[in-house]
Amino acid sequence: MSGPSWSERLFGGLKRTSERLGENLSGLTGKSRLDEDDLDRIEEALITADLGPGMAARIRDRLAERRDVAANGTDELRQVVAEEIAAVLRPVAEPLDIDAFPRPQVILVIGVNGSGKTTTIAKLAHLFQEQDYGVMLVAGDTFRAAAIGQLKVWAERLGVPIVSGPEGGDAAGIVFDAVKQATATGIDVLIVDTAGRLQNKRELMDELAKIKRVLGRLNPAAPHDVVLVLDATTGQNALSQLDAFREVAGVTGLVMTKLDGTARGGVLVAAAERHGLPIHAIGIGETLDDLRPFDADEIAGIIAGNIR
Repeated sequence: MSGPSWSERLFGGLKRTSERLGENLSGLTGKSRLDEDDLDRIEEALITADLGPGMAARIRDRLAERRDVAANGTDELRQVVAEEIAAVLRPVAEPLDIDAFPRPQVILVIGVNGSGKTTTIAKLAHLFQEQDYGVMLVAGDTFRAAAIGQLKVWAERLGVPIVSGPEGGDAAGIVFDAVKQATATGIDVLIVDTAGRLQNKRELMDELAKIKRVLGRLNPAAPHDVVLVLDATTGQNALSQLDAFREVAGVTGLVMTKLDGTARGGVLVAAAERHGLPIHAIGIGETLDDLRPFDADEIAGIIAGNIR
């Protein structure tokens, strides 16, 4: 007997966000016209669901143009909310394509400790393996022995090579060796774990700059991607991390994890509205299959309560 499908698990993950929003929309059923108090209440509900003030204001403005939308029940109201969310998510729903030439495509993965960064690297590697790409991992977070050890365990489980060094070693030197090995052995994708010490921005910026300089000597186009892992359960704090990492690391895309364990799933929408960066994949669990590209309309429908 097979388990729940990806869509079913995604629905389960975002259900709490949808229910929180739905409770605030249900009281408007049957009103002939939405008044300013109604619009205020909806806007507050959207912010409470972590969709962010920008997205909330956007939806409020749309509803203000259609004040009679709740007259026939909440379904039409939910549809307007879903349409606005989907309009923001569609442009950013971009799977991470492997198209670098020459190979390998170098992906730096960044994020604060505890965001699920190392596990996400393993899930990304698995995703690429399913597409028949050769993958190599690099243990570039040399400040934490636990991070090196955890990545080695994942590499063994996935059956992929890993390049690592001692705790406290030179991350840039390790990355340099890894690119040479990957090039020599025909690896398609090189995924690099990096330190997550955001509390010392200057130190992190210097280290990432050094890694990029070293990569540039071997391949001027590298790194091809700088992917930030964000933990949805941290809500608005995830957006603060995004602001900071964009400043220090030149983030090119996002992965949002732990959408299954929070009523703050709206932060996915807030990140899209605020930054417009590609969101390559979302995570809804702990197994290797729990990271996937997403369908913007499906996410919008679930959050708005149209898919239930």
